[in-house]
Amino acid sequence: MALRFDTLLDLLAHGFDTVIDVRSPAEYAEDHVPGAINLPVLDNEERARVGTIYVQQSPFLARKIGAALVFQNAARHIAGPLAHHEGGWRPLVYCWRGGQRSGSFGWMLREIGWRAEVVEGGYRSYRRLVHASLYAGRVPHRLILLDGFTGTAKTELLGLVAARGGQVIDLEGLARHRGSLLGAMPGGQPDQKAFETDLAVALSRLDPARPVLVEAESNKVGDILIPPAMWAAMKAAPRIEVAAPVESRARYLARAYDDILSDDEGLKEKLSYLRRLRGGEVVDGWFALIDEGRRVDLTRALAEQHYDPAYAKSRATIGADVLAEVAVPDLETGSLDAAAAQIRAIMERGPD
Repeated sequence: MALRFDTLLDLLAHGFDTVIDVRSPAEYAEDHVPGAINLPVLDNEERARVGTIYVQQSPFLARKIGAALVFQNAARHIAGPLAHHEGGWRPLVYCWRGGQRSGSFGWMLREIGWRAEVVEGGYRSYRRLVHASLYAGRVPHRLILLDGFTGTAKTELLGLVAARGGQVIDLEGLARHRGSLLGAMPGGQPDQKAFETDLAVALSRLDPARPVLVEAESNKVGDILIPPAMWAAMKAAPRIEVAAPVESRARYLARAYDDILSDDEGLKEKLSYLRRLRGGEVVDGWFALIDEGRRVDLTRALAEQHYDPAYAKSRATIGADVLAEVAVPDLETGSLDAAAAQIRAIMERGPD
């Protein structure tokens, strides 16, 4: 049987015991329904081989060879990772478009006696629901931007506000990037589709009647694009501005970017791309600070000579009215806790 889901919320609240993605590992790695396990009925090489036979030899031959591989792999899954399930188990199965891969596997599971059903339209129908929530219409949530110069601990403040019960979307966390030239994180960024899945799911779990705090970003976080509906909501959102002395910001950046600052040659390579924008003399000055091991002086120079001018230029493109300014004198634990409490109160109060 094939189940149709008309909204993302309906699919996320599917009620099945297990969601099984039978696509190849490469398809699954790009993006998948949240919580789905990957039990491929054709692996990457098998899928490529069957596709080649379909195009170069015969569709019938491709279906015959593909069917044999599908049932061989399905048998291994049933004898292996699925062997412990009892008769009342209810799995929901999907493939790329709700076709032969999920249909064959779902049929086999039902023949055993399990209450398996297949997603109508497969992953493509799920992807359409995600796309509709982020590209069409509008985000129903009331966003408030957390704004401020680089090094004002905005990401840490998001977590502290969330710990106090505030609704938060951490775009940098979802994109696995700190949103600047030096913002790369170990492991790299997710695929754009996977980011959009995580963002759509995160939004779906929040109450549209309550405000949602989001860090002010450009329309890209690293290589990840902010989808249009989210970006439009961010551009229209009021801001809470965090302010801190440059010395405090420099010390905070030196701690927060320790992994990047510890690699002198890698750091120089990244900063060398700014020669055209900031000039050779400025970049050479940064290199000298790197060679001398003066990390706090370096982060202060980067703030004053690169990040702050870039921020001042771009801030007019995002965010509407300023709700309040929150001053954080030293960016230490006690001051950040106090700032988070203040931000939480401003969110709930709303515009004066």
